[in-house]
Amino acid sequence: MKEQDRNSSAKKYAGSGFPALSRSFVPSVFTVMNMVCGYVAIVMAGAAHFHAAGWFIIIAAFFDVFDGYVARLTNGASEFGGELDSLSDLVSFGVAPAYLVYNFALSPMGAAGVMVSSLLVIGSALRLARYNVVNRESRGDSFSGLPTPAQALTVVGFVLWMLSDPLLSQARLIAVLSWMTIILSMLMVSKVNYQTFPRLNLDSLRAQPLQTGLYIAVFFCVLIFHAKAFFLAMLLYILLGVMRSLSLMVRQTVL
Repeated sequence: MKEQDRNSSAKKYAGSGFPALSRSFVPSVFTVMNMVCGYVAIVMAGAAHFHAAGWFIIIAAFFDVFDGYVARLTNGASEFGGELDSLSDLVSFGVAPAYLVYNFALSPMGAAGVMVSSLLVIGSALRLARYNVVNRESRGDSFSGLPTPAQALTVVGFVLWMLSDPLLSQARLIAVLSWMTIILSMLMVSKVNYQTFPRLNLDSLRAQPLQTGLYIAVFFCVLIFHAKAFFLAMLLYILLGVMRSLSLMVRQTVL
């Protein structure tokens, strides 16, 4: 009788709508850690600990990479995990950098600063929604629109650079970050084609030796030159995507 009760309870739980503890559990832990880091970044930005806030967004990006890697490694990809990943990305790469930008430079603008910084949240939400509908099914080597982690890391790179080497006056800093926010938001919802980052293994090195080698070189430059190189590396990635899309448009027009 007790055995039957246990079986019925298990069946009831299985059909209750909660995800079962399975292969998707481990990658979901990484996804939740991504979200937690994003939340801590928001708290740090609110307390004017901008350096810490930037690094928590960077750590969130590492968790974002590893949850996908672990999901592929354990064959634990699921619809639940995909939706959780999008929600985590919105917190870590949409809300957190927007609040960082506002508290770091745009707060003197008042309501205008709130509106400008909110563009990062809006752009991230639209970019993630489009990915869920379109790109997730294709799983190609490229996707449409600037990825939300790339946008967030570009903002973080610039903020960390300005913290370590304040080159701009407050007025110029506000102007630069305002325009950067607007441009990055537009790129996220654009149809500019960006390639996925190659996986750092022998197969990627054989298939894309130049691209993989470039990413490795950029990684070592970041380690040596820190925040400035980090921002410039992200800027290079953004510009390469724009140039690639323009090149494709020209080829299609000519042909």
